[in-house]
Parts: sequence; C-alpha cells; structure tokens
Amino acid sequence: MFMHLVIHHPKPEYVDEVLASMGRAAAVGQGVPGLVEMGPWRSTVDDRLIGFALWESEAAYAASRDQIFAVVADDPFEVWLARPSEAFRTNLA
Repeated sequence: MFMHLVIHHPKPEYVDEVLASMGRAAAVGQGVPGLVEMGPWRSTVDDRLIGFALWESEAAYAASRDQIFAVVADDPFEVWLARPSEAFRTNLA
C-alpha cells in the first residue's frame, strides 16, 4: 500500500473553497485503478484540511496523479492558503 497525505493551511475565509477543491479531486479519483480510498478531512481543532489517499501501490499513484489533480491545477492556492501545504508520501509496511 502507498499513502499520499497533504495538510493544507487555508486562510479562514477560504476554508470552504479549499475543501471544495479537494472534493473535486476526490470525485475525479473515484474508480481510478489502484485507488483504495481518497477524500478530504477537516481538523476538529483548527482550520487545517487533510487530503488522504490510499493506493494499492506507488506505481498506481504515479500512473493516475496527473489525471486526478488536473481538475484543481488552476485553483488559486496561492491566494487561498496561509502557508505552503505539507505533503507526505510513503509506502506502508
């Protein structure tokens, strides 16, 4: 299994926009070969938004990531985010 995790730090006034963007990416991912689960999660203690995707393999992720994230490529994250997002990618044992 391969995990892709992103933590977004939206400005308070743009939380809904970032969450909607994440939802669009998750919707495009539905049914993509090798994707086990993908979706946005909202922190219960602050405005952080967590994007989580679990893949059968790193190769499956690499084969589909451009297709999935093309839907949000033009979203103005530089306006929406208070600071850069943190991304983590790892193979799970």
